[in-house]
Amino acid sequence: MNKHVHETSRQTAKMNRERLAVERAAVMDEEEKKALSVRENMKRLRELRLAKKAQEVRTEISTGNQPAKSKKRFR
Repeated sequence: MNKHVHETSRQTAKMNRERLAVERAAVMDEEEKKALSVRENMKRLRELRLAKKAQEVRTEISTGNQPAKSKKRFR
């Protein structure tokens, strides 16, 4: 009887290891997808930030090249 219990526990342990290995692979795949999504979003936001900064620089340059407006004199 003791040998039968020992074999059953070994089989149970083996089945648990196999089940956990499958679950672990699924969790790893999901985490990899999340990480990829985060990296893509960070790239998109970086591009938007750089485009905004470039537009600010262009605006600053264009306003800097215009002649100064003369002040109106009141008498």
